[in-house]
Amino acid sequence: MAQTLGANPATIGAIAAASTLTGILVSFPAGLLSDYWGRKPLLLLAGVVFCTAPLAYLLVSTPWQLALVRVYHGLATAILGPVAMAYVTDLAPTHRGERLGWYSSFTLAGRAIAPIVGGLLLTISTWQSVYVVCAIAGILALLGIKLLLNQTQEKNRHQEARQKLALNRIAIGKIFYHRTILLTSLVEAAQFGAFGAVEAFLPLYALSVGIDKAAVGLVFSSQVGVKVLARPFMGRISDSHGRKQQIILGLLLTSVSMFLFCQVKTVLLLTLISGVFGLGIAIASAATSALVADLAPANSRGTALGIMSAIMDVGQASGPLLLGLLLMYTSYQISFSVVSGLLLATAVLFTLTAKDTSAKSEV
Repeated sequence: MAQTLGANPATIGAIAAASTLTGILVSFPAGLLSDYWGRKPLLLLAGVVFCTAPLAYLLVSTPWQLALVRVYHGLATAILGPVAMAYVTDLAPTHRGERLGWYSSFTLAGRAIAPIVGGLLLTISTWQSVYVVCAIAGILALLGIKLLLNQTQEKNRHQEARQKLALNRIAIGKIFYHRTILLTSLVEAAQFGAFGAVEAFLPLYALSVGIDKAAVGLVFSSQVGVKVLARPFMGRISDSHGRKQQIILGLLLTSVSMFLFCQVKTVLLLTLISGVFGLGIAIASAATSALVADLAPANSRGTALGIMSAIMDVGQASGPLLLGLLLMYTSYQISFSVVSGLLLATAVLFTLTAKDTSAKSEV
């Protein structure tokens, strides 16, 4: 759409980054406010944005209008991400890893299905119809959110939050200085930075070695499929065997696969490595959000998950920028190896300094 509006490559990049910037700025305040007001008001706000943002695209006539709509649309995911995870952890005093895994798997499945549905609509109709269908999906999501909690529960939560506001402020300060929460957030940033880099540049590498576009789609399908299937199972394992070892294993797998990506030139090997990369992300991310929820005080869980989401967005936005800069001066092999090394360094740092779930009372 940006290209049809006459945007140049630099402007297209800025438009693409707009929603990520919203996530960086909004995730933490959204989580914080959900601890004070309750989860439902914030989730309803996200639902309203999901309904209205797709229709706003129909009014766009210039690239910068598109960028503003992208910023507005980014509010929905920036709010929904940490607040929905906090809502799930509120409902799951035990088995948090597994239940967060199911939540993440359904989210990934939706993200995988959406481009397929959009592509089918574009073959039989106009691009405007895609946004209309997205708005309808947003309305359905909003209706679903309204059914999550009744007003009595929300009223009680609101009153409780007021009574504990002073305690919340103390807990928030402790979260910002909580080593393991911040390190776990760094892990998320490193992994999703690598994911963003792979998403942006692996297709270009594959095309450069003679792999056709259809096969590139297969490479990424293996990654998404593994993540969707593995997340709940890996979450269950983290519930029963601890979070820290699983996070380290996930980081090591993503580091190794990141290194191997540009050492091979066949579709089969790239597909296998992409699956291992997706498995590494699934193994670690199934435990990271659960670990943060374990360590955070119950009245500041949304805040902690909001901080993690904001740091993760910084990493996901930085990954493609870093790899792009490296590729200006070095080869694919060296550039991907540098990102692999950063993942390995993160694993070593986390191994040496983070505490496991047994440190739950640490805050």
